[in-house]
Amino acid sequence: MPAYHSTMLEGNTRTVANMALLPLKTQFKGPARGDGIDTDIIDEAIYYFKANVFFKNYEIKNEADRTLIYITLYISECLKKLQKCSSRGQGEKEMYTLGITNFPIPGEPGFPLNAMYAKPANKQEEDTMRLYLQQIRQETGLRLCDRVFDSQTDKPSKVFAFCSGGCVL
Repeated sequence: MPAYHSTMLEGNTRTVANMALLPLKTQFKGPARGDGIDTDIIDEAIYYFKANVFFKNYEIKNEADRTLIYITLYISECLKKLQKCSSRGQGEKEMYTLGITNFPIPGEPGFPLNAMYAKPANKQEEDTMRLYLQQIRQETGLRLCDRVFDSQTDKPSKVFAFCSGGCVL
């Protein structure tokens, strides 16, 4: 069975370096506004997360796949942090902090997949990519809190609490 790839790429999609700048349903400021869209790349990454993390190899078919991969890796990082949180409020604070903390972008030392991502060509592309990735990080963290914490009790859902690594979404 092959890995899941993004279906979000359209003919007029903007790219930054070799990464798709896809619209997002978000309340956070940034370059990707997706007003009126039903599903975005974050929804897709969360939906395919459990299946895609089991693949050792992943063939990148387009620029949207690079965005999907980035979000998948970020979800893993978020789930590690959320395991230590006992309430939704604490989880949201952790996700906010993680989302805005200085992070490397493609081409910088410390970016985990520099071989698969192109470095931004200029300062403007670099700024756009950093803002876009920050917007993704903030929105992803917020949506994960919706999945991880029970809306009735404000506690981690039983499925999440008992899953080693928080792998069930």
